[in-house]
Amino acid sequence: MRWKGRRQSSNIEDRRGRGGARRAGPAFGRGGGLRLPTGGKSGGGISMIVILIIGYVVLKYLGIDPAVLLTQGGIEPRIEHVQRQNSERLSPQRQDEMTQFVATVLAETEDTWNRLFSVSGVDYSEPTLVLFEGRVSSACGFASLASGPFYCPSDQKIYIDLAFYDQLANRFKASGDFAQAYVVAHEVGHHVQNLIGVLPEFNRRRASMSQSEQNRMSVRVELQADCLAGIWAHYTEEKGLIEQGDLQEALTAAHQIGDDTLQLQTRGYVVPESFNHGTSEQRKRWFLRGFESGRVDACDTFSGDV
Repeated sequence: MRWKGRRQSSNIEDRRGRGGARRAGPAFGRGGGLRLPTGGKSGGGISMIVILIIGYVVLKYLGIDPAVLLTQGGIEPRIEHVQRQNSERLSPQRQDEMTQFVATVLAETEDTWNRLFSVSGVDYSEPTLVLFEGRVSSACGFASLASGPFYCPSDQKIYIDLAFYDQLANRFKASGDFAQAYVVAHEVGHHVQNLIGVLPEFNRRRASMSQSEQNRMSVRVELQADCLAGIWAHYTEEKGLIEQGDLQEALTAAHQIGDDTLQLQTRGYVVPESFNHGTSEQRKRWFLRGFESGRVDACDTFSGDV
């Protein structure tokens, strides 16, 4: 991915080290960077009608209102039995480079979703990305590196320990900067779902669902976030930032964090009824759907089979 020298988001909160939380301001990165073009392939704008239609389908599915679970912690894949080892601590140089990278990717998602929301006359509320090390406290509870990156709708913040990226590459064989970008874009996808009402509604209704119903609905929510991440990749390609091999890196990452693949790696067997993120094949397919269409209405995971 061609990311160096581009605008970096100021919506970064750094909680690493002993200095406590500190917020990165505009000096965090260089100014400039291209905005997304007003025109594009596949009619990429979001209209309020489309958002309402998606919301209606969500409300209608199974006669209950969906969205995503998130009362405690995050909804991202729980990488079981993963602990931080001394060898996994990132060097200061690596930390600095990765910080600049995620700030740049976050800025690119801001460009994408600001543009798409503005088409329908709606302001996009940009999320904050929190960098932490080891453990972190969020409005959704405590989390750790073992939890993986996650989004908390209660404070509209994305949380990530950058050491996760080395685990993604070394333990789960999903390397490359676009695989890392996919992770950020997926979490931003959850933020978009929060803004359009998908996450709040499921949280409101999940108490009346059985565990199997919650799992099935969670899969649909996660796959929609993958599709929304694909929309970001669609416009990133239009800007000429995707290099050869980038798309495959994202698809590999989507495959490696599928429920079936993770369970095989950590347990040695799969329990389909416990899936709450989607299979590897589903995650790849829905990311590609967003990438190929560039349209939010193509990301309706709540109608029919997924």
